[in-house]
Amino acid sequence: MIKHEIEALILGSVRAAQHAGELPPLPVPEAPIERPQRPDHGDYASSLPLRMARAARMSPLEIANAIASQARSLAESTVVAQVEVSPPGFINIHLSPVWLALQVDTIIQEGASFGSMNLGEGRSLQVEFVSANPVGPIHIGNGRGLALGDTLARVLSAAGYEVQREYLVNDAGTQTETFAATLYARYQQLFGRDAPVPEGGYPGEYMIDLARRLKEERGDSLLRPEEEAYPQEVHDLGIQMILDGIRADLESIGVRYDNWFSERSLYAGGTYEKAMTVLRERGFVAQKEGATWFVSTAVGEEKENVLVRSNGAPTYFASDIAYHYDKFVLRGFERVIDVSGADHQGHVPRMKAAASALGIDPSRLAIIVYQLGTLKRGNEVVGLGKRTGEFITLREVTDEVGADAARYNFVSRSADSHMEFDLDLAKRQSAENPVYYVQYAHARIAGILIQAGERIIDYSSGDVSLLTHEAELALIRKMLRLPELVESMALSLEPHALPYYALELATAFHDFYEKCRVLSDDEALSKARLKLVSAAKITLARALDLMGMTAPERM
Repeated sequence: MIKHEIEALILGSVRAAQHAGELPPLPVPEAPIERPQRPDHGDYASSLPLRMARAARMSPLEIANAIASQARSLAESTVVAQVEVSPPGFINIHLSPVWLALQVDTIIQEGASFGSMNLGEGRSLQVEFVSANPVGPIHIGNGRGLALGDTLARVLSAAGYEVQREYLVNDAGTQTETFAATLYARYQQLFGRDAPVPEGGYPGEYMIDLARRLKEERGDSLLRPEEEAYPQEVHDLGIQMILDGIRADLESIGVRYDNWFSERSLYAGGTYEKAMTVLRERGFVAQKEGATWFVSTAVGEEKENVLVRSNGAPTYFASDIAYHYDKFVLRGFERVIDVSGADHQGHVPRMKAAASALGIDPSRLAIIVYQLGTLKRGNEVVGLGKRTGEFITLREVTDEVGADAARYNFVSRSADSHMEFDLDLAKRQSAENPVYYVQYAHARIAGILIQAGERIIDYSSGDVSLLTHEAELALIRKMLRLPELVESMALSLEPHALPYYALELATAFHDFYEKCRVLSDDEALSKARLKLVSAAKITLARALDLMGMTAPERM
């Protein structure tokens, strides 16, 4: 990656300047490399002289001049065209236009793997996201977590990690019991019984639909005497029907999990007891007030938390500890990333403390908490969903605007930012709609290449050194940012930069297309530009694929 080569050049230049006595022999662990906002400041810039000034007891400008002087002699002229210094002490690197043009061939050679790297070196990593309780359809708030989690998994795979996507099925606990009780009440009502929905039960037409399915498939075989509670079959069948619906909804937005993990298996398989035993043996469990507590003050958590209630029922926290024990210890993931909704914010520090108590380095656990958002039609906020009576389902949104528009909008803001999703804008077929604008760029590229094929133009021998127009070079520069972006997103676990990159890349292509005629009477130039167009198609398709979106050939 050229960014790393520039970093090595700067560090090598520092050592050379120190060897020449121009800089004091100070340790320099890294050289920050950034992309300047102004094109006239070069392709890359380093603020290292500003960081070295105090320790070196020299002005940043003096340090920058010493480093730049060495860089000019060390840099390959075929790659770096110019090294300059700008106040108060920046080193600016300008890449060679000839080298930039040659990268078009590199992108074409790499094809669909362009942007991939071996940062992860095949290390095992799990991304667990959404894992909504199986008590109702996936709602719009879950949709944001789905897009963030799946996009992050795609980025991490591209960065060289062995990634597993997991959905935790919360099929144990009070919520599923309340769900089953609600379903059984609706089922009984279909047979004329006066069965009230339990307090805290689940409203919405979907529960009545599920009850009808039970009646159609099982008749009255699930009915019990009126004073009895629901049979276990109602619980299990109801959850299975919800999960079938969730899988279908996920399929509609292009999300496929590698593993569906049952919470109940933690208890049936003995994992829960193993995890609790580890905590007891390590001195993190105490009995008081009739309950079992996690003694977390020893690992930095201010507040102690209940593991087992006085009635003997494990808490959600205890279940989650066992679940993470299973992930790290039994299944051996080197790193685990949980993507959770805003209601899990307080869960983060106690899970970090729990990991430490289990003997797991808490840095191996990353918990991304995403904020919910607002659905709008123009300036009007969208209210309740039609089928649930209380929330808007993911399927309602994807049916209206499409999976691509939904995914793009869900992932276009950082996880900790509130999201506003304008349904009207998402459907608009104009440059105002970023989804349309980006996908139209890909369709336009596909059209150019189809036209070239109809003219029987073989551009495989095109000479990319003919690509010298500023719009051509600007497009190449933008394409070369993709590998850097994949690396930075994999390290920061923040995929929201991807939609903005796709938009910038589409803009660079449209600008090139307006300024540079691709198919002209100049056969040599046409072939070179067709190569550039082909490379742009590869890069844009890769960016769209990383977001889980389609790259249309025509629109």
